Amino acid sequence: MKPKILLVGIDGLVLSTALDSGQAPYLQSLKKRGYFTEFTMDVPTLSGPGWSTLLTGSTHAEHKVGDNSFIGHNLLRRPDLLSRAFYQDQSTTTFAAAGWPPLVDPAGPGPVIHQRREQQLSFQHRVIVRDGETHGYRQIDAEIADVAIYAISQHGPDVSFIYFCGADEAGHTHGTLGQEYLHAIARIDDHLHRLESALLTRTQNYKEEWLLVLTTDHGHLDEGGHGGDSDQEKASFLIAVGIGRGNPDWNERMEPHDLVPLLLDERA
Repeated sequence: MKPKILLVGIDGLVLSTALDSGQAPYLQSLKKRGYFTEFTMDVPTLSGPGWSTLLTGSTHAEHKVGDNSFIGHNLLRRPDLLSRAFYQDQSTTTFAAAGWPPLVDPAGPGPVIHQRREQQLSFQHRVIVRDGETHGYRQIDAEIADVAIYAISQHGPDVSFIYFCGADEAGHTHGTLGQEYLHAIARIDDHLHRLESALLTRTQNYKEEWLLVLTTDHGHLDEGGHGGDSDQEKASFLIAVGIGRGNPDWNERMEPHDLVPLLLDERA
């Protein structure tokens, strides 16, 4: 049986702040139990280029996403993790849920996650689109967590991508040193706990093997904001925890565009 993969993107998370704050005990536990490495995102340290790299396994030069407008992008020729997993094995079921429209919304400037309408019609691919830019990410992240837990519990998709943006929203509005940023981290930590609980239930009930993977697209300045080339803005990480299986045996050092090939190899 091939392992199932759940990739969770936590936008704008300064990992050191999260771990030192005491507001993310579950994230701390995942880091201690799993594979962990740090890597450096390329500039500009913006969500569009960052997630395009992490989700397609492409460099900035290859996907040509230069900023959050996505003008001139090459994403049609740089398929995402979920699409590549399906092309690798066409029995694969996939799921994506995000509140930042460019990641999943066909009406937006992307999307980074390809729609694959034929697979949606055959129930092999499900995409949940929400708009956190309009409604706020505190509400939308909670909705994303709820629909993801339902999808995992009821369907157990083979490869999934779930996205939370509350920490990034708080960082932009309040900076990363205040209580607002820490409270956003605490809410995401609770979502992560609920997600792994759903994976554990699947493992116990169906003897499935799961790989829970966490990463971020960029950091934040203390005062809030990103896009530049400071170490804190470029800082990212990778946590991977095996559930019903061992942790992955990956190299200690890697580049952001190495993530997708590694995950595909897990299912080869």
